[in-house]
Amino acid sequence: MQDMLPLPIVKILGTMLLTYSSHYAAANLYAKLCVHASPWGFLQGMIATGSPVCSAIHAYVGNSQTSYTTIITTTISRAVIDAILPGVAPPAPPA
Repeated sequence: MQDMLPLPIVKILGTMLLTYSSHYAAANLYAKLCVHASPWGFLQGMIATGSPVCSAIHAYVGNSQTSYTTIITTTISRAVIDAILPGVAPPAPPA
């Protein structure tokens, strides 16, 4: 795969995939454990949502969303800067 895409792009895509996958898994786990979509789940959620496990999962979902947003923003801003100042990027390491 490195022959097809430069290594920085592979790293960015891998980071995005890992971050989003863990965010997606945690959000679904939170939905299943803490806030069921049913009348009984509504009542159960009043108690479960404040538990340490649900609080930790909820905090992770928020933090991973922030991380994913940061990755996207940094990648876009880097692409814009590289387009504006193409000769300023550091040289690639020798192969």
